[in-house]
Amino acid sequence: MPELPEVETVRRTLEKLVLQKTIEDVTVYWPKIIKNPAEAEQFIDALKGETFAAIGRRGKFLILYTENFALVSHLRMEGRYGLYPKEEPFDKHTHVIFHFTDGTELRYRDVRKFGTMHLYKKGEEFTKPPLIQLGPEPFSEEFTKEYLAKMLKKTNRKIKTALLDQNLFVGLGNIYVDEALFRSGIHPERQAASLKKKEIELLHKEIVETLSEAVEKGGSTIRSYVNSQGEIGMFQLELYAYGRKGEPCKNCGTPLEKTTVGGRGTHYCPKCQRLKVKRAKNESV
Repeated sequence: MPELPEVETVRRTLEKLVLQKTIEDVTVYWPKIIKNPAEAEQFIDALKGETFAAIGRRGKFLILYTENFALVSHLRMEGRYGLYPKEEPFDKHTHVIFHFTDGTELRYRDVRKFGTMHLYKKGEEFTKPPLIQLGPEPFSEEFTKEYLAKMLKKTNRKIKTALLDQNLFVGLGNIYVDEALFRSGIHPERQAASLKKKEIELLHKEIVETLSEAVEKGGSTIRSYVNSQGEIGMFQLELYAYGRKGEPCKNCGTPLEKTTVGGRGTHYCPKCQRLKVKRAKNESV
């Protein structure tokens, strides 16, 4: 699933491709992708004649703004946008097409059909699902070390599970949680509430720096992710943990291991990320 760096890369690419293009018509081949309004015809009628004015992002969600509407788009596992001339053929996995007055088309392709689109009047997008449920951005002023500490102390969950919770803060998924925890030297199965102040400060720093570096590299190309122009991200070359089971740790040379935390495949170094277990008071060392 594309995470914050990948979605930010798509946002930046779409800014170059579709701003100031006017929608002549919209074709929806898979109506279930449209979650609001209730009928695809309402979605189509609302966007006819609208011009894309800005492209925003909130966590892993794209927000395509016209003069009057905000289109909130979640790519999920394999959703992709691409700009094409209208003469170019498209395949069965293309589910929504925005036809522009200049003869080009913005096409949304999604092999698994997991993606979603919500259309709201501009200004309502942050007061309705799905955006109303999200925590602060990791690059925002609200995401402080103090905020992270407060959220982690309130949960009994494992640190990996807590960091994946988009209600706490947005943008981190499986890849970048593994990376941030590795860089912080924190075992993914550690209880979130057990982290000390210095560990939380380091984790906060590594979350922000890991995501910043990934954005600069255009995201990570894992399996099928590419941006809206078919270009691959390069941050996968910088990964320390994710997807490297059995490979030597870049820090100590120990083979990396993989486990499951909260139903998610999780990569870590058993030496650099030791799991600290509380000993009973009467237990001999």
